[in-house]
Amino acid sequence: MSNPFNNSMSQLNTANKILKLNKKTLAALKKPVRVLTAKIAIKMDNDSIKSFTAFRSQYNNARGPFKGGIRFHPQVSLNEVKALSFWMTVKTAVVGIPMGGGKGGIIVDPKKLSQTELERLSRGYIKVFYKYLGPKIDVPAPDVNTNSQIMDWMADEYGKLTGKNQPAVITGKSIKFGGSLGRDTATADGGMQVLQALIKKLKIDPKKTTMLIQGFGNAGANFAHLAYHSGFRIIGVSDSKTAIVDPSNNGFNFHLIEKIKLGKKGFVDVCDCKQIKCHCRNHQHMSNGKFLQQKCDILVLAALENQITQSNAGKIKAKIILELANGPIVPTADIILDKKGIIVIPDVLANAGGVTVSYFEWLQNLKNQKWTKTKVKNKLNQIMSRAFNEIWQTANRYKLNLRTAAFIKAIDKIAKAKI
Repeated sequence: MSNPFNNSMSQLNTANKILKLNKKTLAALKKPVRVLTAKIAIKMDNDSIKSFTAFRSQYNNARGPFKGGIRFHPQVSLNEVKALSFWMTVKTAVVGIPMGGGKGGIIVDPKKLSQTELERLSRGYIKVFYKYLGPKIDVPAPDVNTNSQIMDWMADEYGKLTGKNQPAVITGKSIKFGGSLGRDTATADGGMQVLQALIKKLKIDPKKTTMLIQGFGNAGANFAHLAYHSGFRIIGVSDSKTAIVDPSNNGFNFHLIEKIKLGKKGFVDVCDCKQIKCHCRNHQHMSNGKFLQQKCDILVLAALENQITQSNAGKIKAKIILELANGPIVPTADIILDKKGIIVIPDVLANAGGVTVSYFEWLQNLKNQKWTKTKVKNKLNQIMSRAFNEIWQTANRYKLNLRTAAFIKAIDKIAKAKI
């Protein structure tokens, strides 16, 4: 599998061909400020002790506190969290919020833990790293397989260890414990805002536009909801088990997809779902690999990294790709897609709605405020629209793709701050 940190550095080098940073600045951007590694030993429900490896990469804080999620996944690695922390540094700069970049994770399959074991592990993460965290130092958030409940446990543990309730140390908390309204849909909302800005530039009619959505977790499902109600024709969706495509290109009713997904077996038994009134016999099952190669106008990548590589990039038939996931396209594939004329809205812009509303939550906690959902969404839309227009102008100025333009704009901001 492609090394994500090498991929991120390749993107940095591509941007630097235009920026031509001095050697000291470039060297500072090629490594994290700090990388933390620890073993978390917790008591399991059967009274045994099990140890888990945990990471925190604090990449850059030139523009503000380190900021980035914590993921629980069996494939978490040091190279992955380093890459994600670099991308977060770029992402916060892309949207212009005063924060830096960080990322963390634990090598674990959370589905194999009980609720009490999960709580012990979550609190254990804070115990090993809390001295390096804080509202003005490093502000974690949810990521893959982590949620508001886990953030609540972590914020509570930080308060116990420091002797002071400090909700601003963690974002993505439940509303009850200081979370922000609008955070649950922020990634999808931000992604839709930039997609709408792009299709307006290209004079594309959503009602005549077909869409595939890979990944049906929080970001993918919320985006599907927004896309359906915006008039896009969703002709295919996938989850971790399988994918379904409507070969007639008429598109799925989103509410039908929701009902199917609520079943215990995901999309696997969609053709047998007799309890749902639909024309399932017209729907085709396929692997995720084949799913990505289906003909469509817009392909939304909302799963994991390294989905489009050098080996399958030439088979992609979409006209536009929206990266709701982090790092779903490797740099060698980017070159192929670019040559094919496929427009990619990069992750550092497309999914930046999540960190933007995390920033809103942080602000609300620091000021002891509570914003309405309408205020959050309006502020988010303003930031995402401004960021898109800046990147669009940069891309046109240098005759570049949107990803390179985004990196140029962001890295220039970081370089001009104190590194």
